[in-house]
Amino acid sequence: MEMNVKWDGKMAFTGFAPSGHELKMDAAESVGGENTGARPTELLLSAVAGCTGIDIISILTKMRLNPTSFQMDVSGERADEHPKKFTKVNLHYALEGELPEDKVVRAIELSMEKYCSVSHSLSAEITATYSINGVAGAKSI
Repeated sequence: MEMNVKWDGKMAFTGFAPSGHELKMDAAESVGGENTGARPTELLLSAVAGCTGIDIISILTKMRLNPTSFQMDVSGERADEHPKKFTKVNLHYALEGELPEDKVVRAIELSMEKYCSVSHSLSAEITATYSINGVAGAKSI
């Protein structure tokens, strides 16, 4: 998967997803942004919830179970020191409908242990390269 992210000035960026959607990101006014988009860390927590939510709906559907309502509350704790990474992420799932608890628990377990690529990517090895004025940088970071 590849994605392009463009600087919009000040602290604002727009990500262009392969699916055709745009993601607006910005910083708070207190750090030089204009609050025109979500913080990247907010998007990360939303991505974890969205990923596991899609998994759970898919798994429950395969079990021939149909929730009538489903929402998630997600919270994250971050380290005090830079890079202030997430140290804990807590997801609370609220489902309604004719749903046996053991089936819902199994769907959550499968998502968290096997399928949710976003939560598993939180510990991914990340490498970076760069170019300046179209010239490739001398080293990888």
